[in-house]
Amino acid sequence: MLDSPEEWQRLLDEFYPYRERFETIRQMPAAGRSREEILADLRWMAEREDEMGFAGRMSGSVYHGDHEHYRFLVEAFGLFAHANVLQRDVYPSATKFEAEIVAMCLSMLHGEAAEDACGVLTSGGSESLITQMVTYRDAAAAERGVSEPEIIMPVTGHCSLDKGAHYFGIKLVYAPLRDDFKVDVDWVAEHVTPNTVALFGSAGNYPHGLIDDIPALGRIAQEHGIGLHVDGCLGGFILPWGERLGYDVPPFDFRVPGVTSMSVDPHKFGYGLKGTSVVLYASKHLRRYQFFTAPEWPGGTYISPGMSGSRSGGLIASTWAAMVSLGEKGYLEIAERVFATAAKLRDGVAATDGLAVIGDPLFNIAFTTTDPAELDIFHVNDFLAQRGWRLNGLQHPPAVHFCVTRPATQEGVVEQFLADLAEAVAYARAQEPGKARSGALYGLSGAGPEGVTMARTLLSGALDAFYEPAP
Repeated sequence: MLDSPEEWQRLLDEFYPYRERFETIRQMPAAGRSREEILADLRWMAEREDEMGFAGRMSGSVYHGDHEHYRFLVEAFGLFAHANVLQRDVYPSATKFEAEIVAMCLSMLHGEAAEDACGVLTSGGSESLITQMVTYRDAAAAERGVSEPEIIMPVTGHCSLDKGAHYFGIKLVYAPLRDDFKVDVDWVAEHVTPNTVALFGSAGNYPHGLIDDIPALGRIAQEHGIGLHVDGCLGGFILPWGERLGYDVPPFDFRVPGVTSMSVDPHKFGYGLKGTSVVLYASKHLRRYQFFTAPEWPGGTYISPGMSGSRSGGLIASTWAAMVSLGEKGYLEIAERVFATAAKLRDGVAATDGLAVIGDPLFNIAFTTTDPAELDIFHVNDFLAQRGWRLNGLQHPPAVHFCVTRPATQEGVVEQFLADLAEAVAYARAQEPGKARSGALYGLSGAGPEGVTMARTLLSGALDAFYEPAP
């Protein structure tokens, strides 16, 4: 626990590392600083923060990891950074970019198999999923009179669905997993009620990178006349290329009967800048329930396709630029390296005594220990963190995962990881289970030695500290 000055000092060093080097700003400066000075400070911070991700030693987060690629995207962004795409008459480029992004995503995910496929851009995977909850809620209310909506999702479904349920009064019904860590479709079939407005499945899910049995979910959805949303925010931009490369990718897109919507994130394996996701629909009829209108507002009739109001044209332009510049050839070349590296990683973990890979992942490799009472996976993570690796901690069961991205495909990275992993297991065997310093905290689990304690601190109300200047 954080019960000594030394432990608090370590925590401050972890989350406020710049407080000694840079002045802490507590009010608006009386006079502005020079742009040159500001940019110099920003470059200093950026170079250090990029080191781990660009070296391929971080799970997920940094997906492309090439500065030339990012410079190109930033230049595209800069041309439209100031543009507010609410004003489509002034910035018709946004209409071109957005429509073509949607079309490219639909072509990648076999939108031609749907009756009237279409889509909408959002600000990220969380908004895409929350938007879907509202869409299915409103569709069921209008067409079936459902006033107490329920959505069935796997326990491994993304936690933004919990956020959406909290925001919008939707009941989530959590489906358990089978022994293969995919959703128990028999359980799902038994728990559909007249209030069920949609089923959700993942391709692949965040914790374990696994693809749920989407064809079975589709059959259930069709039998009951309800929607099926496939969360492809993580895997939607990598799995199609894996299939093209000959990997055994289960069906998950619009070719599956019963799939009525999908979400994919260009800002992950689409290699765009952060802040863009795409919701895809099998029909324009369903998409209309996503739109919000306020026809009587004194400011003029207001129409919005999603939760965001003003949006920067820069993100839309840079996302379009990323996709058009890479093309199928570019995506296939990167995917080939990602899948090959992930296979080598998966095989190496499976061959390590005391460790077990969870399920049959293709790019996001989750693993646990065969005997948690003897070997604590978070002691393994502690050691790896000391060696400069940042994995994501998981729970139920305790585990970690390494989502392989382009930087991790660099020569020697996976070999070094497996060598360090062997030492990490040896270290963990000598430690007392349950006493590890890291843990399962989404977004922070690999950040430093006080992961679990930091989680408890945050949950007790100290989240405020992230929005205050350094102490």
